[in-house]
This record gives sequence, structure tokens and C-alpha cells, in this order.
Amino acid sequence: MADTPPDYRDTVFLPKTDFPMKAGLAQKEPAILARWQAMGLYQRLREKRAGRERFILHDGPPYANGDIHMGHAMNKVLKDIIVRSQSLLGKDAPYIPGWDCHGLPIEWKIEEEYRKKKLNKDDVPPAEFRAECRAYAAKWVGIQSEQFQRLGVMGDWDDPYLTMKFDSEAAIVGELLKFAETGQLYRGAKPVMWSPVEKTALAEAEVEYEDITSTQIDVAFEIVEWPFEELEGAYAVVWTTTPWTIPVNQAIAYAPNVKYQVTIAPDGKRYVVAKDLIASFFARNGWTYDDQVYSDDEPEFEGHMLEGAVARHPMHHLGGFFAKPRPFLSGDFVTTDQGTGLVHMAPDHGEDDFELCKRHGLEPVFAVEGDGRYRADWAWLGGQGSVINPKFNAPDGPICSDLREAGALLAASADYKHSYPHSWRSKAKVIFRATPQWFIGMDRPLPPSRLREGPGEGTSGSAAFEAGPPLTPPASGRGNDPTLRELALDSIERTRWVPEKSRNRIAAMVEGRPDWVISRQRAWGVPIALYVNRRTGEYLRDPAVNHRIIEAFRAGGADAWFLADHQTLLGPDYDAAEYEPVGDILDVWFDSGSTHVFVIEARYGMDARADLYVEGSDQHRGWFQSSLLESCGTRGRAPYAAVLTHGFALDGQGRKMSKSLGNVVDPLKVMSESGADILRMWVASTDYFEDVKIGKEVLAGASDAYRKLRNTFRYLLGALDGFTDAERTSEFPELERYILHRLAELDRELKDAVNGFEFNRYVRRLSEFANEDLSAFFFDIRKDCLYCDAPSSPKRRAYRTVLDVLFNALVRWMAPIIPFTAEEVWQTRWPGESDSVHFSDWPEVDAKWLNPTLGAKWDALRGLRGQVTEAIEPLRREKVIGSSLEAVVAIRPELSAATLLSESELAEMLIVSHANIVPELMGAELEVVRTDFSKCGRCWRHLPEVPEDGALCARCSEVVSG
Repeated sequence: MADTPPDYRDTVFLPKTDFPMKAGLAQKEPAILARWQAMGLYQRLREKRAGRERFILHDGPPYANGDIHMGHAMNKVLKDIIVRSQSLLGKDAPYIPGWDCHGLPIEWKIEEEYRKKKLNKDDVPPAEFRAECRAYAAKWVGIQSEQFQRLGVMGDWDDPYLTMKFDSEAAIVGELLKFAETGQLYRGAKPVMWSPVEKTALAEAEVEYEDITSTQIDVAFEIVEWPFEELEGAYAVVWTTTPWTIPVNQAIAYAPNVKYQVTIAPDGKRYVVAKDLIASFFARNGWTYDDQVYSDDEPEFEGHMLEGAVARHPMHHLGGFFAKPRPFLSGDFVTTDQGTGLVHMAPDHGEDDFELCKRHGLEPVFAVEGDGRYRADWAWLGGQGSVINPKFNAPDGPICSDLREAGALLAASADYKHSYPHSWRSKAKVIFRATPQWFIGMDRPLPPSRLREGPGEGTSGSAAFEAGPPLTPPASGRGNDPTLRELALDSIERTRWVPEKSRNRIAAMVEGRPDWVISRQRAWGVPIALYVNRRTGEYLRDPAVNHRIIEAFRAGGADAWFLADHQTLLGPDYDAAEYEPVGDILDVWFDSGSTHVFVIEARYGMDARADLYVEGSDQHRGWFQSSLLESCGTRGRAPYAAVLTHGFALDGQGRKMSKSLGNVVDPLKVMSESGADILRMWVASTDYFEDVKIGKEVLAGASDAYRKLRNTFRYLLGALDGFTDAERTSEFPELERYILHRLAELDRELKDAVNGFEFNRYVRRLSEFANEDLSAFFFDIRKDCLYCDAPSSPKRRAYRTVLDVLFNALVRWMAPIIPFTAEEVWQTRWPGESDSVHFSDWPEVDAKWLNPTLGAKWDALRGLRGQVTEAIEPLRREKVIGSSLEAVVAIRPELSAATLLSESELAEMLIVSHANIVPELMGAELEVVRTDFSKCGRCWRHLPEVPEDGALCARCSEVVSG
């Protein structure tokens, strides 16, 4: 019987590590999080970074209402990655999380609870109701805080900012009073978006647009006064998709340059309609289009000739308001895109209507109440509604029925599809409704001197993110006094926008936005703490009174206003009987727009401002804009140096997530099953500047990318087992120097990605380096050296030294992306230490390692390696050879990379038995055959020096003998 070959496995230096291949993140992450909390990771990091350059990312406040969703997760993870990466760069990068606690959503939830108990909110004392709202918000702040922390978001969770804290409410009312003192605040009756369900005004940012089907009607207004005789006996036809506004009509608008025609319809009446819209008007009414209808005898005229014409309301027989004449008014907004080219004007219910009618002395009449019903004393449909009810507006509803009976209703059909605004909270349709509201004017001259009485121009925490010189208010055509709109537009130009295209979006919004309506008719929020003189209607502007108001808020919060002894607040100079305290509350966007005051300035100094705001693209009309306007109105500049906008999280097919579709991806479920680091890998890997997809397949891709990185760390930990400083060397072979060159290139790319907030590029380059440069190349080539060279071998020492450099770089670079795994890796290598990877600075990568010449050489060699691997593969498939170590490669010198190394070095790089440079190869550039050499029993290389399979090569013999 043949002798059993010796077993040399115990002599091979295989990697050893306790770091498991299976991550088990869902089970491990909570324990790591608990360790961070116990060690006070965030506060210790603040101590370590004290005095360094500061980077402030100001957290936009999510609403304290319900569990977090995928949009929350995406937003918070991206912010955390940015903050952690800035901290890694060595900066002091605090993160103060916060919540928006006031406003309608919370109030609505408490009202729902009342309705379940058949109670009415109005029957509850206001202080009691507000206390319930406060408790509800506090509950969800606690729940969401735990959920955000579970994502690995590091911040000052023990001291977050809340808009309902007394100091916050005092700061908010203080900002309001600054607007009042500078004359930017005014009260006026203008149409605003109003929710009849929630009985309050809404801001544009509180509205979302949904497709609906409405009733469209044509209504005939009899012309009773005419500037030329052809209009005698004719009817002006208006078209509308809001029949409920006809009872509030006060005029008819025309386009001055549009051609109109008086046409005889099949019903025998003469109608005035824009010439280009006669055919569609006939079609809506079911009349046959006939050229004979358009007799040459019927007059055609330009719209300006309608000046001086007067019509009467179809319900004129009711008298009073309805008996008043309806003048024809020239309106530049009238088009011939649809309808009849004549627009009925209801100044209560449209911005264009309001402005045009106001210029002609026609004021709102406030016929529609806050609940959407006509007021009880209204002559037509008094006490009826609600006006947003489709049945009320239907072709057989009360409005159309009355118009039909009056002989004024022409076409009526419930088939008009269009986009319509809805409250994003109640999901109910909103209306434009004129009510007395408080506004901040966009175009009122604002003396810069008044602005400078507040905080200074402000400085960004990080010079790298400064966005231009201090603000100089722009010329406005009003002397040296800029308007809020001009200040905001100027600040937009001075701000860094990421991506750059978002600059144009917010600029267009600010350029065209109306005055800011800041009042709400609700209970839960910061009150508009002003006193209005009952005789003059002017609000009081007295710094001493304002100071007392602010101090009262600081001591007792917003309730101090509702429970106040107003004479005490007014002081001895004013009689409370002469002043009415305002009962409205502030728009919650004013609350959140003021957060820079009680978060950034309060914690970091009056001249501080945020380096960065980060939110979804919808915040161009929300928080980005309200913060910009608030700061420009009180400080003359933006509260941020840079703004990053990300897209929305969609399902795997690119659809908006909704419970009705059953396509919601719950971040809490993902974390419980796969771990937060997988979610974080997904966020960092996406092109988050656009909308992104998430589903099973997408998460599977993130998991695969994570697994490969984890395996890289597992290899490094195993290969570095027992490594000490005594083993470290500074003498490196070319391959190691090439990898250090690639590391230096990567260092530059990653820093550039961090500065550009391009973490998809950051993760992609890290993954490519780990998978392609290391696992598939460097580790593959050097595994023979690691396993089989003597521990004292200079080459092995050099390899392990470079592995240590790689480990220290990669674990730090990956820490912002997958913080739980980076901590696990760190603790595996240095168990029991109290430190954390998250205390680390950016790895020190010597710029001298950059060597473009060496890089080009080894890039060429890697290209050759790819060709050889491709040539070997058919022989492996055909089982001619097993591993590449059984291959002998012959290469023509024309493959120039082959001559860059000696034949033995080439064989090592190619991981083959032998490599020969053969000038006389016939036809092919390279050739692969199976080796005839015997296989070393320890390193498995096929070498001429091995006498028989199982024997040792010279190197292995020396190592084993020792």
C-alpha cells in the first residue's frame, strides 16, 4: 500500500477571525445601539471635536404624528450619512433632531377622538384641548425618536428641539413681532385656500393636487346695457367648473384682444362667445355645427369693444345683491384655451377675480361660511351647501336646477376631468375663499436699517460651504429699500443648491408667489400675539409690550396668550378695553421657518447659520421657502449656506406608495428582518437627487452589495490576525505600492464625493475598490504569500502592513454608510476597548503614494490578467485543468504588458504554474496548456522543483523545517 501523503494543513497560515460571514444585523444592531447610548457616544464625540471647524446640518422637523415611513427613513439616513462623513473629515458636526408639534394634523386627530365619543371640540375648554394636543405630540415624538435612532441616526436625542417647547414658542412669537415692527405684517381680506372640512386657511405647501371629475356648466347672462347696438338682446355666456361660485358672481371678464362674435344658436337666442370657441360651445350644448349658423351678418368684434357693457345676474329677481349690475371688465388672464372666452368674476373665490374686481371697487361679500355653506341670510341658497359636495354642484343639484328654472342654464355635464387642490391632511377638496387673514407682504419696501437691528449677516459654520459674500440688499426701484421678494431672490442666488437645477425651481416659486398668509383659524399652535386698536384697526407696535409678550411665552408657552391678563401685558400706557387681542394662530410653516432662530442661533451664537438644509423636493414650496422668507424678513439673508434636495421613495415599479395599492415598504419591517445597515446601503446607493425605487429586488441588490463588503472586512480581519507594530514595514514590492497608489486615488475621489454630497458615487467607488482592486485582484494574488510564506518573509510583512492600512481606511470610510457593521468590525479587531470607530478622523493617506506611472503599468498588467483568465476558462469548462495553478501560459512579446515583469513575477500575478514569453507563437497572442510539473503538497503550486505530487517546493520546505 502506498504511503499516505503528509498533511501540511497545520503549517499553512490561514486567516482566523470570529467575525461571522452571516451578518444577523436585525439581532446585533439593537445591542450596538444600546452600547452607543450607554457610552454617551454623541456627547463624547462633541467633546472630542470641541474647538474644531464646525459643520451644521439643520434638521427639518418631521411632524409628530404616526410611525415613520420610508420617506422619513430615506431623509434621516441621508442626513446622518452627511453628518457622519463631515465628522469623519475632522469637523465638529452636531446634529440636533427636531419635531414640528403644532398645527392641524394633531388637532384633527384629537377632534377625531372627540367625534368617536360624540363630543364637540368647541365644548371643551381651550386650555384642556391644547393640553391634549401637547400630550399627543409628545407621545409621537418619543415613538419616532426611538425609530429614528434604530436607523442608526446619531444626534442629541436627549435634547431635541420641539416647536412646542416654551422657549421655542417664545422665539416664534418674537420673530412674528419683528415682522410686525418692520411693517411687513398686515391684515386684509383676500382669497386664500380654505378647507371647509378643517375650517381653516391653508398654505400652498399644505395642499396636494388630485385628479377629479367636476360639473361644467355654461350660464347665460343677459346683457342689459351695451356700447354698440348689435349687443342688444344678446346673452354673455360664461363657463365654469365651480357652479357654486355663480351665487357670488359680481362681474364678467373678457380678453381685450380676443375676437368675439354674436351668434344665433338653434334655440333662437343670440350669444356672445369667443369666435374660436363657438364650435366647442355648440358641441357642449348638443347643437349641430353648421356654417350657416355663423351668418356674415352677425357681428365680429375685438374684446375691448365690450368695455361699458353691463349684464344682469340670472337670479336678479331675488333683488338686493343679485339685482346689482354685472359690469364687463378687461382681464389679461382671460384666454381661449377652453370655455367661452368670458369668465364670471367672484372676488370672494379667486385671486384674479379679487384683484380685477378690487380695481373697479367690487369687494368680497363673504357669502360662504367657514364650513362651506352659504350664510343663512344669503338670498339664494342661504344656509345650504357644502359647496365642495359634488351633489350640490351636480347638473340636477340645487344650483343648476335654479339656473335652469331661470332660463339661464345652457350646457351642464358632470364629466370634466381636471386636477384640483386638496388638503393633504384631511384629503378633502379646498376652495378659494376671501376671509380676513394676516399676511406678510412680499413687495412692501423694507428698510435695511431695521433688518440690521437683529442678528448680523451671519456666518456659516464651515468655510467650505460659504455661498458668496455678505448680503447687500438689491436695488428695488424704491430708493434703497428692498422688498422681501427681492431679498429672497438675491439670497437664492447666493446659496449653493444641490442639485443646481433646484435653484431655478425655488426662484420661480418665490418670484411668482403671493403674499404669505400666516393666520389659521384653529386652536393648537402659536397665537398671533398682536393687539388691534378697536377704533383704528391698526395693530400695536410697541417694543416694551412685545418684550412682555415674549417673556410671558418663555414662562408659560403659547397658553400665556390665551390665559393672559391682557392689561398686564399691555402695561400702564394702554387701556385693554381699547384693544382686541388677535385670536388666530400662526401657520405652522412660520413655526418651522423660525427653527433656525431657536436651534442654530440659540445653540451656536447669534451670527451662526446652517451649512446645509436637506429635505425632499416638495420643500421648495415648504420649509426651504418658509425658512428663507422668515430669515430674509428678519435678518436680510438666507438661514443656510447650501440646500440639498432629494427625491421621493417609490415602490419597486416606480409607483407612489399607498395602502390602497398594497405597495407600502415599511422601514420598521425592513429593519426587523434585514437590519438598518441594509436600508442605509440602499439610500447611499441610489441616485437620491431623483425619485428612487425600493422593493424586494432593490433591497436584494443592496443586501448583495453589503454582503460583498462584509466579506472584504472578514478577509481583512482574518488576514490581520496577530498583526502587531513589530511586523510593520515600510519596504513594499511593486504590487503593494500599486495598491497604495489606488488607495490614494480613491481617497481623493471619496473626499470629492463627500464635498458634493454624492454618496451613491462614494459607495460605488468603495464597492468597486473592495471587489475589483482587492478581492478579485490584490487578495487573490497575495493569498499564496499570506498562507504559505514564512511570517518573517519581507513580502508577507509588506502585504500585511498594507492590509492594515487598507483596514484602517475602509472601516472609517464605510462608517458613515453602515455604522453598525463598521462598529462590529472595529470591536472585532480591538475587542473590549471603550472607543468607537465613530470617534475616528478621515484616514491618513499619504499623497506620496500617488504614482501615475506605476498605476499605468499595473493597469496594463491587469488588462493582461483579464485576457489570460478568459483564455483559461474554456480549459476549465472542459476539465482539462482544475485551477489556474495547473496552467502554463505562453505569451507573445507583442502583448507589451507581458514584458513589464519577469516570467516568475508574471506567473505569480497571473496565478499560473508558469508564464513564458514566446516570440514564435503561431497565430495567437497567448496560449494556455496544462502543466507537466508536480504539485507542491503545501502551497499547491505546480513547479519544476517539486519532484512528485505531494512533495514540497523549496519555499514550503524551508518554512516547514523552520
